[in-house]
Amino acid sequence: MTPFGEAVRKLRVRKGVSQKQMAAALNVSPAYLSALEHGKRGLPTFDLLQRIAGYFNIIWDEAEELFLLARASDPRVVIDTSGLPPEYTAFTNRLAARIRNLDRAALAELAAMLENLGKADGKAS
Repeated sequence: MTPFGEAVRKLRVRKGVSQKQMAAALNVSPAYLSALEHGKRGLPTFDLLQRIAGYFNIIWDEAEELFLLARASDPRVVIDTSGLPPEYTAFTNRLAARIRNLDRAALAELAAMLENLGKADGKAS
């Protein structure tokens, strides 16, 4: 499940509706909504994101957070290493090949390293 899928599920539970009910209201198939919640579909369209926000009647800040989660939850990530030294491409491909084998501790360690790089650069990660 992606962060976006988890957020949609929580909103659905809070509203007390099933995937089938929500899918009908949004004019999408229940299978598509299930795949979206489970991270088996890519980024939803902006139109669908707006319909989801409207369906849950969420305020602007919460809607913006949902939109950000959607952007950060695309399960098919592309990392462009063109123009970088070859070791960057090699590292990226090794990570892609082994990402499913990372345990939570290793993932947390890598996430902390990226967070620290963002702070050193003066950027939010």
